[in-house]
Amino acid sequence: MRATLLTTVFIGLLSTASFGQDCNSYYFLQENKTIEMTIYNKKGKPDGKQVYTVSNVSKNGGNTTATVNTEMFSEKGKSIAKGLSEIACSGGVMMVDMKMKLPQMQQEQFSKADVKADKIYIEYPANMKAGDKLKDATLDMTIDNSGMKQNVNMVTSDRTVAGKETVTTSAGTWDCFKITYKSKITIKTMGIGMPFNIEGTEWFAPGFGIVKTDSKHGGTAITAIK
Repeated sequence: MRATLLTTVFIGLLSTASFGQDCNSYYFLQENKTIEMTIYNKKGKPDGKQVYTVSNVSKNGGNTTATVNTEMFSEKGKSIAKGLSEIACSGGVMMVDMKMKLPQMQQEQFSKADVKADKIYIEYPANMKAGDKLKDATLDMTIDNSGMKQNVNMVTSDRTVAGKETVTTSAGTWDCFKITYKSKITIKTMGIGMPFNIEGTEWFAPGFGIVKTDSKHGGTAITAIK
């Protein structure tokens, strides 16, 4: 379970802009919405779930922000990690807190630690189209876990809109943009660390968000909306 969660693709959970550059339709920007995303191992078997609850939605002109409370559950339904992030939308461009893109094992490991990081967003632009290259994003974090300090660096790059596909899950059907990416994550303890790399794919539905992710290590998919 833990080894699988370490390499399962990023929670991806969140999104960008609608074709009309309107932030209001995004589920992740609607007060009290709950989105459940199932985590799958590399064999395609359910291996846990991530539950997102939206609160504190604030609108100011063309800008919208929201707090996303995240709770991760094991395959047996045990709560193993909680987190708090903020997402924003401006002019139809959704900006997702990079901490939400950490692999599941890191989210579990750091959930009770003192985490310091600048607020870095990864962007999903309005009106993307096949062939577009999306912006890279880099996250640097300092972790103090019961006196043991670590530095975490995550770089997500080579984000390419590969085309459009229809995705169906138990939560619904969406017309999505298929986005490929590469991520390099380095965790250093006492200055020593070894990077690991992920090449993944995510399916982004305009007006909604990330519906599904996949890599050779596993994947995720939205399976319930409340």
